[in-house]
Amino acid sequence: MNAAETPDVTPRPYDAIMLDVGDGHWLYVEQVGRHDGVPALFLHGGPGSGAQHFHRKLFDTSRNRAILFDQRGCGRSHPYLCRADNTTVHQIADIERIRTHLGIERWIVTGGSWGSTLALAYAEQHPERVAALVLRAIFLGTAREVEWAFVAGPRAFRPELYEAFVGWLPRNEQSAPLDAYLRRLNDPDPLIHAPAAARWAAYERALSTLDPGAASLPEGLEPGARIPPTALMEAHYIASGFFLEDDQLLRESDRLRNIPGVIVQGRYDLLCPPSAAHALAARWPGCRLEIIDRAGHSITEPGVMAALRTAIAEATARF
Repeated sequence: MNAAETPDVTPRPYDAIMLDVGDGHWLYVEQVGRHDGVPALFLHGGPGSGAQHFHRKLFDTSRNRAILFDQRGCGRSHPYLCRADNTTVHQIADIERIRTHLGIERWIVTGGSWGSTLALAYAEQHPERVAALVLRAIFLGTAREVEWAFVAGPRAFRPELYEAFVGWLPRNEQSAPLDAYLRRLNDPDPLIHAPAAARWAAYERALSTLDPGAASLPEGLEPGARIPPTALMEAHYIASGFFLEDDQLLRESDRLRNIPGVIVQGRYDLLCPPSAAHALAARWPGCRLEIIDRAGHSITEPGVMAALRTAIAEATARF
């Protein structure tokens, strides 16, 4: 991360709880900044990645009441990696549970990649609760976007990486690599899903940055290493179409008409290319699309954090 873009010191939470949201799930929820500040909710990506400490730097702690949480089965939430009762519908209900528990009427909602998907799904269902949206790397949860991210895009722009990803599979499964990986990742046996998760995670990480350097994919999980959680949670959601109807978020985007928004989009984002952001912005009159040149997918790409911080500050000033 560019130190010039964000504060040097990572803010600490003034409050952190484990919130019972039902179905046996407990969510880790933290608040950063001022209790009387403008409320702003952060939705992490993945699904499965969890909220990270540096995400707190998106907010002005002198003006915001920032709420960050780990979604079902993620990070510090419990039970860890539980995919039972873990759908987009559950996640939207969880956000409302957090809002009502904290006594918040309306808030700014921000998120990137899968976080943008969940933010849009929530805002379209509860537009009266969203004062503004600040989104990054738009992902609309469609099958064609998944096919682009893991097959068509890498095959066209990083063919050597794609060949390594596919070449690990038995020859008779290489014609449908996405299906083959999803079968392994959704298999309950760690001997099957762990090596696939290690390779999937390294592949996705290399595709997340404009300049990944000499990317290589591991043959399996290193002894004693933790199974990459995002790979398993992504596979669960991909296999179910992210629990959305195809094109649902675009079809229902008219529900965003009274919500101001900013989309921060990397020009060379291979995982979530600008086409989705452009399609959404065209249907959302209150949206401003900011293209960050020389940036890929990751929030840590040059210029991305700074643009997000500026957009959140603008939304805070209007609140």
